Amino acid sequence: MSASKQVRSRVEALRQQIAHHNYRYYALDDPEIPDAEFDALMRELESLEAEYPELITPDSPTQRVGGAPSEAFAEVEHGEPMLSLANAFGEQELTDFDRRVRERLDADEVDYTAETKLDGLAVSLRYENGELVRGATRGDGIRGEDVTANVKTIKAVPLKLRGSEYPRVIEVRCEVFMTHSGFERLNAAQRKKDLKTFANPRNAAAGGLRQLDSRITAERPLTVFCYGVGQISGGDAPDTQYERLQWLKKLGHRVSPEVKRVHGLKECFKYYEEIGNRRDKLGYDIDGVVFKVDRVDYQDRLGQVSRAPRWAVAYKFPAQEQTTRLTAIDVQVGRTGILTPVARLEPVRVGGVTVTNATLHNQDEIDRKDVRAGDTVIVRRAGDVIPEVVSVIKEKRRKGAKRFNLLKHVKNKCPVCGSEALREEGEAAVRCTGGLVCAAQRKQAIFHFASRRAMDIEGLGIKIIDQLVDNELVKTVADIYTLDRDTLIGLERMAEKSADNLLENIEKSRDTTLPRFLYALGIRDVGEATAQSLALHFGDLDPIMKADEEALQEVPDIGPIVAAHIRHFFDQPENRQVADRLRKEVRWPKIEKKREEDLPLKDKTVVLTGTLSSMERNQAKERLMALGAKVTGSVSKNTDLVIAGEKAGSKLTKAEKLGVEVIDEDAFLKMIGNG
Repeated sequence: MSASKQVRSRVEALRQQIAHHNYRYYALDDPEIPDAEFDALMRELESLEAEYPELITPDSPTQRVGGAPSEAFAEVEHGEPMLSLANAFGEQELTDFDRRVRERLDADEVDYTAETKLDGLAVSLRYENGELVRGATRGDGIRGEDVTANVKTIKAVPLKLRGSEYPRVIEVRCEVFMTHSGFERLNAAQRKKDLKTFANPRNAAAGGLRQLDSRITAERPLTVFCYGVGQISGGDAPDTQYERLQWLKKLGHRVSPEVKRVHGLKECFKYYEEIGNRRDKLGYDIDGVVFKVDRVDYQDRLGQVSRAPRWAVAYKFPAQEQTTRLTAIDVQVGRTGILTPVARLEPVRVGGVTVTNATLHNQDEIDRKDVRAGDTVIVRRAGDVIPEVVSVIKEKRRKGAKRFNLLKHVKNKCPVCGSEALREEGEAAVRCTGGLVCAAQRKQAIFHFASRRAMDIEGLGIKIIDQLVDNELVKTVADIYTLDRDTLIGLERMAEKSADNLLENIEKSRDTTLPRFLYALGIRDVGEATAQSLALHFGDLDPIMKADEEALQEVPDIGPIVAAHIRHFFDQPENRQVADRLRKEVRWPKIEKKREEDLPLKDKTVVLTGTLSSMERNQAKERLMALGAKVTGSVSKNTDLVIAGEKAGSKLTKAEKLGVEVIDEDAFLKMIGNG
């Protein structure tokens, strides 16, 4: 059955809408509709083309991914050569370039078009009568490989030019690259499939573009920025480089938002500095900036030497990857207790900075890269990010180099405090279990202990904690209760009144609850709900400290992993000593162990909304959990009860719509009073 006029009209309208929204999304970075709405347009077009295959055209957005893989790439010749760029590596070399340009043009100053130099792969896109007919790699500049099927999978590449005013033939020069976020998604997907990950975005982009199967290319998050034109026939282009880029943008191509017209050498240096300062926030890799004489007639006059134009130069940033020797592997302990292997390096300049250390992340990464002491390695540094070892040059490995095992290296002990170091099954990280005593974790442990939902010591913020720890005034959380007025007044920016207020709040924190105390200890995976369950089940601290893993698993919602974390924590003598000291400083009311029939809200899901006049939200939450409730933050069909205070908003509305039981504050107070 052939398609009706109405169907043909709808198909054409869908293609125009999809092309328009692709342009808004990729070229202008200004989408008009959400992704779900765009996907619906694509699904409708795919459905109509499946029903009426005679309507399929090569420029349809559904035809981006080809069929069977190619056996090899054909060689194609560019309409005009794709020139390489000469490089400038310092201020003097850029100054010399500008001088030569001005001398040849007999000009006092010259306008340049400035843009970022992407670390990607150059391609040429050939359009005939507005339709993409070929995509080719740079190759040797004269001939490249035909990668048409692959570039068609890149959604930022228009299959058809916008409007009607374009040359009969035009070659558009682009750089194919991958953003940092796209690269991270790709490697995450590779790891999930147990496949090899990529070393950097450029390798991933280049490999993706040169796949013989375009269906694999389509899975790579590739994108492009266009930077110029090659052959043009049957039409004209604007007379300056800057205007040509704006023209390409109107035709539907994606152009870097960093493109700028600058006047003279001074503005070139200013642009270089500005881009350098923002380099790490761009979201993609660049290795310099490019300056091109803006006027095309000037470009023609200047000509080229060998295969590089005299009218353009790449002003490179200092290299971000270098080769050096890894002399040793040490282990550092972070503020959360994770043990991280660190490479000690022979000093090397990377990205303008001398690097002597680099992270090795974890044991899995060491094993994957097969890093060993004495290896010659490639080190990478990006901005303020900690340098990392990218790969090993195994051809230069010395005989007898031994594999590194982190746990054996530290003899299963934290190198800072001597507590047990553990790596759990399925986890990459090795952790120290001495949370209360480990000097590396000290500040984090104190900050958590004093937080509002733990011991609630108002005024004990991170800046004061820094001073207390750095001056060795507090070594464990128990030392908080030994602080005096003279000590606090001696801290920077600590006035007498502030010191008195802090001491008063420390004193108030002595009266707490067992769940808050357990949560404040910072035991791994013991949050507020788990702390409440432990307190209700055991009634006091001693039985918890003595309970084995089997007994701990009898507590509702505590499984073998959390039980092991609790047991490991209290197995460390140092942790037990601090807990014993704290028991002499703080107190909590005795908890009567309740039978299930004494927990009227057992297994009930409760939501608090609005403002309660009688108590704070956290207090209300604690009282509800003491009655066996599970307190959540959102209303759903699984919610059993909503407690609505004053100014209850959307949660109350949703509860009423779903028919969930709602009670006010008075009813809530009666409930907890009865409990």
